[in-house]
Amino acid sequence: MIKYDLVGRAALVTGAASGIGLATASILARAGASVALNFLPGDDRGKDAVARLKAEGRNVIEAEGDVGAQACAERMIEDALSSLGRLDLLVNNAGTPGTGTRIEPARLDLVTEELWSEVVQTNLIGVFRCAKASASALRAARGAIVNLASIAGFDSAGSSLAYSATKAGVISLTKNLARALAPEVRVNAVAPGAVDTSWAMKLTDEQRRSSIAGSLLKRRGKPEDIAEAIVFLGFGAAMITGQTLVVDGGLTLGEAPA
Repeated sequence: MIKYDLVGRAALVTGAASGIGLATASILARAGASVALNFLPGDDRGKDAVARLKAEGRNVIEAEGDVGAQACAERMIEDALSSLGRLDLLVNNAGTPGTGTRIEPARLDLVTEELWSEVVQTNLIGVFRCAKASASALRAARGAIVNLASIAGFDSAGSSLAYSATKAGVISLTKNLARALAPEVRVNAVAPGAVDTSWAMKLTDEQRRSSIAGSLLKRRGKPEDIAEAIVFLGFGAAMITGQTLVVDGGLTLGEAPA
C-alpha cells in the first residue's frame, strides 16, 4: 500500500462503525490525519472503534449522526468541523441495503415505498447533504470528496432495484458535484464489488461462492482493499475528478457477475 503522511490533515468518514468506513478511518488516522468517525446514534461499535484508535495514540473523534435525516446530518457535520478545525477529505460511505435478503428484480411486490424511502434518504440524499454541508470547509482546504457507489450502480442487480438505483444516482451525483465544486475540490467515487463486511444483507453460501467464481482474482474483497482506493482518490490523485473507480477484482468482467 502507498504510504501517506497526513499529519495536519483532517477527514470525516461517514458510516465508520465497521467495514469499509472503519478500515478507511483507520488508515487515515494511522497516517497522521485527524479523523471524525461518523456512526448512527447508539451504535456502540462506533464508540468502541474510536476508543481503540485513541488507545493507539490516534487523533480521532466521535461524530454521531444519521446522514439519512437532514437536521441530524447537518448538525453532525457542523459539530465535526468545529472539532476538527478544517476538512481535507469527506468520505461518504454511510449506506444501507434496506433489506436483509436480496430481492430479485422480478419481485416488484417486495419493493415497498418504505424501502425506497430508506435507501434514497441514506444512500443518495445523504451523500448530497454531507457534501453540501462540507463544501465551504473543503473549498478552503482545497480538499476532496470520495463517495461510495457500487457495481450495482452499473449493471448488477444488487440487493434490490431500489438500492441499485441509488448507487447509479451516486455515480451521476459524483460527476455533478465535481462540476459544482471545481476547481477547489475534487469529487470521485469508488464502486466496490463483493466485499466481506458486517453488511446488513445476509448472503447464502451459494451467493458467496458465485461471487468468488465470477471474479477474475478469485476472491472477495476486504474492507481494506476498498479503503486503499478511497485514500488514493482522497490524497494521491491530484488530476482525477468526476470519476468512479471500480474495485471488484474483475467481478464485472468475469463469467458470472453477482
